[in-house]
Amino acid sequence: MENLLNPAALDVVFRTARTQNGWLDKPVSDGQLQELYELLRHGPTSMNTCPARFVFLRTPEAKARLLPALAPGNVDKTKSAPVSVIVGYDRRFHEKLPTLFPHRPEARAIFDGKPELIESTAFRNGSLQGAYLIIAARALGLDCGPMSGFDAAKVNSEFFPDGDIVVNFLCNLGYGDSSKVLDRLPRLSFDEACSLL
Repeated sequence: MENLLNPAALDVVFRTARTQNGWLDKPVSDGQLQELYELLRHGPTSMNTCPARFVFLRTPEAKARLLPALAPGNVDKTKSAPVSVIVGYDRRFHEKLPTLFPHRPEARAIFDGKPELIESTAFRNGSLQGAYLIIAARALGLDCGPMSGFDAAKVNSEFFPDGDIVVNFLCNLGYGDSSKVLDRLPRLSFDEACSLL
């Protein structure tokens, strides 16, 4: 097969990449964040819905708004991270379908008045885009620390008060402190996680 990533690139994105718990005092520029989004936005979503919304918290003042919502174990690593990303999803994503999915003029109407379909589609595809954020960040030389461990109601109230966008998960970005990385945990084997039918 052509166009395969070489083993070193696969290591960077998956095999040797680690979830970070501490950060070096090295900034991430706005240009890097724009480059990150320009890469991740090309990942596929169903009907090109693109429901994810990303809030990049870059300043101590911005992160101070997030800290009260965090579990205690996530506070210090979020304070020290150059950037903390709120990965949310937009429940009004379908309003953009005339632009994002123009060859199907009826696409928006598929979702009108169907809150359960809207929620499941937004959550599923927003989660995909959150994963693309992690892969793209690693590919661009950044380290990631994705997190649960927060009060979603508090995050939504502070950052998304109109209720159209809701938080999915959080992810710290920057350059990781290797001395604070935990030992790699086991993963399921192919036979444990997969079926061939």
